[in-house]
Amino acid sequence: MLCSRLSPSSFHLSPLRLLGTAASRTVGFKQAELHPTALNFEDPSAFRVKSLRELLRALTVFRLCSFPVLVNNCGKLMSTARSILGRKAFSLLLRPTVYAQFVAGENESEISQSMEKMSLLGLRPMLAVPMEEDLGESTGERRYDDNMAIMLECVRMSHSNAWCKDPMMQLKVTALLNPELCVKLTAVIAQQPYDLDLLVRAMDGEHVTFPGLDQKEGTHLMHGLQRLDKIAKASINNVRVLVDAEYTYMNPALSLVTMAMMKKYNRDSAWIWNTYQCYLKESRSLLLEALSLSKREGFCLGVKLVRGAYMDKERKLAEKEGRVDPIHQSWEDTNDSYNGCLDVMLRTISQNPERYRIIVASHNEESVRRAAKRQTSNPPGCWYSISRMEELHIDKDRGSVCFGQLLGMCDYVSLTLAKEGYAVYKSVPYGSVDDTIPYLVRRAQENRTVLQGIRKERDLLRREFKHRVGGILRGGGGG
Repeated sequence: MLCSRLSPSSFHLSPLRLLGTAASRTVGFKQAELHPTALNFEDPSAFRVKSLRELLRALTVFRLCSFPVLVNNCGKLMSTARSILGRKAFSLLLRPTVYAQFVAGENESEISQSMEKMSLLGLRPMLAVPMEEDLGESTGERRYDDNMAIMLECVRMSHSNAWCKDPMMQLKVTALLNPELCVKLTAVIAQQPYDLDLLVRAMDGEHVTFPGLDQKEGTHLMHGLQRLDKIAKASINNVRVLVDAEYTYMNPALSLVTMAMMKKYNRDSAWIWNTYQCYLKESRSLLLEALSLSKREGFCLGVKLVRGAYMDKERKLAEKEGRVDPIHQSWEDTNDSYNGCLDVMLRTISQNPERYRIIVASHNEESVRRAAKRQTSNPPGCWYSISRMEELHIDKDRGSVCFGQLLGMCDYVSLTLAKEGYAVYKSVPYGSVDDTIPYLVRRAQENRTVLQGIRKERDLLRREFKHRVGGILRGGGGG
C-alpha cells in the first residue's frame, strides 16, 4: 500500500494486490453546443459521415466478429491463410477489410489521410505502436532500443502533424523492458518498497543499486528506465503519453516506473498517464493510492480508465496457481467498479481540474452517459440518470475529461459525443499488415466479449446502409 508510514515516495503493494502477482468521402460535424437533453445513441444518422463502401466493410467485418469460433481461432486462421496465399496475396486480402477497419495505415502519408479524416469528424487520434511482449517473448537490448526509436517517431508524428490539439499516444512498458524483470520487480517491491526517487535518479543517468535485483537485472532496469525517460522527455509539452496496464503479475512494476515518470515530468500538467483496469477487485484501492501519492509528491495525475482485456487469462492463471480470482465475479460488479472509480476521478477533477485528468476509455453507453450528460429519460437497461460532469460543473472544453474508443469500433458513440462537442479520442494502431495483424489478433481475443456483443452497432450500420441504398434506388444519390 502507498502508506504514509513509509518514506514519502515509497511505492508499495496493498494486501489485495498480492493476490495476483485509407480516406473516403467525409462530411464534417459542426461542433454542437451542449444542451440539457439526452445523448442519443439510437440514431443511425451518426453514420451519415461514412461512405457506402465503409458501411459495407464495417458490416462485413462485424458480422465475422460475431462468430466465436472465428474470433477464438483468428490467429491460427490468419497464419494458415498467409501460408497458403503467400505474403503478398494475404496482404491484398486483409488491407481492404480487417486492416482498413482497425488500422490507420502503414506510412506517415497513409496515417495522415486517416487522421485528417478523423479531424473533420471532430475525433482526435491516440496513436498506438503495435508492440509488446509477454513472458517468454523477450528479445534483448538492441530490440528494445529499436522499439524506443519507433516510439520516439510516434511522438514526433503525433506532435508535428497538428492533427488535433492536445494529442495523445499509447505506450507499453514491456516493449522497452523485459517482462520477466517486471514480474521479478513486482515480487521484490511487494516485500521491499522502492522509493520513486531511486528510479528518478536512474532515469537521470546516476548509477544506482536496485535492492533485490542482481547486477544484470539492475543494469537492464537502468537501461529500460533511461529509454522511458527519453520518450517522456520528448513528449513533454507535445504529446500526452498513456501507459497501458497489462497483467496482474507485472502491473505493480509497470505502475512503479510510470509513477516515477509522473514524479519527474508531471509537475505542472499530466503528460504521463497510468491505466486502471476496473475488472480487478483492487482497482478502486489502486486508484485511491495513486491519488494519495500524487498529492503527497506534488505531481499531476492522468488516468486512463478501462474495464480490462485480460479476463480469461487472469482467471485461468489464478486457478492454476491456486490464488483468489482477481477479477470481479460479474459484469454488474465490474460496471459498479468502473462507475465508482469514475465518480472518484470526476469529484477530484471538479475540485482541481488543472492537476487531474481522465479519459473515459469505454464502449459502454451507461458509463459514457454517466460521465457526460444528464438524461431526460433512460433507455432500457440504463440505470444512471444524472450527468456527473454537469452536476459537478466540469467544463467539457477544458480537456480534463475526455472519452476514448478503439478505431473502427463503437463509432456511433464516438461520433455522437464529438457532435456534442466532447473531446473524443480513437485508439489508432498503425504499421504494415505483418506488424499489425499479431497485435489485432491479440486485441480481438482479449476483447472477444466486446466484439461478439456489437449487435447494436451492426443494427445501426444496417439501417443506415438500407437508407443509403434506398436513396440511390430512388435516385437520391445516397453516396
